[in-house]
Amino acid sequence: MRTVSSRTAPLGCLLLACAALLCARSALALDPSLDISQYAHTAWRVRDGFTQGTILAIAQTPDGYLWMGTDLELVRFDGVRAVPWQPPPGQQLPSKFIWSLAVARDGTLWIGTKRGIASWKDGKLTTYPEIAGRETVSILEDHEGTIWVGEWQAPQGRLCAIRNGAVECYGADGSFGRGALSLYEDSKGKLWVGSVGGFWRWKPDRPKFYSLGTKNTAVTSFAYTAGGGGCTINCTVQGGAYLVVQAVANSPTWPGQKVARTAISASS
Repeated sequence: MRTVSSRTAPLGCLLLACAALLCARSALALDPSLDISQYAHTAWRVRDGFTQGTILAIAQTPDGYLWMGTDLELVRFDGVRAVPWQPPPGQQLPSKFIWSLAVARDGTLWIGTKRGIASWKDGKLTTYPEIAGRETVSILEDHEGTIWVGEWQAPQGRLCAIRNGAVECYGADGSFGRGALSLYEDSKGKLWVGSVGGFWRWKPDRPKFYSLGTKNTAVTSFAYTAGGGGCTINCTVQGGAYLVVQAVANSPTWPGQKVARTAISASS
């Protein structure tokens, strides 16, 4: 049962001008005739007190506010001031440690924390006991309006779907290992789920697992390549090395690391 209230690696420098472009659904493209040096930007630095914690997630709601999740609090930024967000009287987020943020098409802000998930819309804070106490590391809204939530939890994480307020979870059998770390819906409506050791095509049709051949690899993000129509997977390998998705074919290996990479066709 939901509860509803009736009220309202560390980042040393946050370039919010760039973040706004990335987060806004209707962001305008840059003018290709201008050099990057011709654009103005402002930097707000954590070391100067911009936020009290490490920024882990950023999202923008339709009212223009930027929301930042840190390991200490949820922060709302209006372009001038960053203010720690306060929940309604008598209510609280599942945790002040914010792992993930997402904004749905109806303007709802989804807040993934270290101990569960909550949503915020029109002054109402909603929590979901079915996911209480579990680390929520990824959130995605699909084309049907379902909110998908990925957990990171020992001994097994789950993938949960929130539809019209009802919660259904998958993975109690250990399908996702310790977690559903990343979520992506492609242009054909296929839902991809990154986990440890590989990734899933979860829907439509019967779920299918693609192994990367090693349990030391965690799939942290997905993106389509610019050409060819394939889906390229971004992986984290032992030691925290990252592979740039868009340049997977030409990316240099990281010193002392084995870079895991794979590609699948759009028809898979």
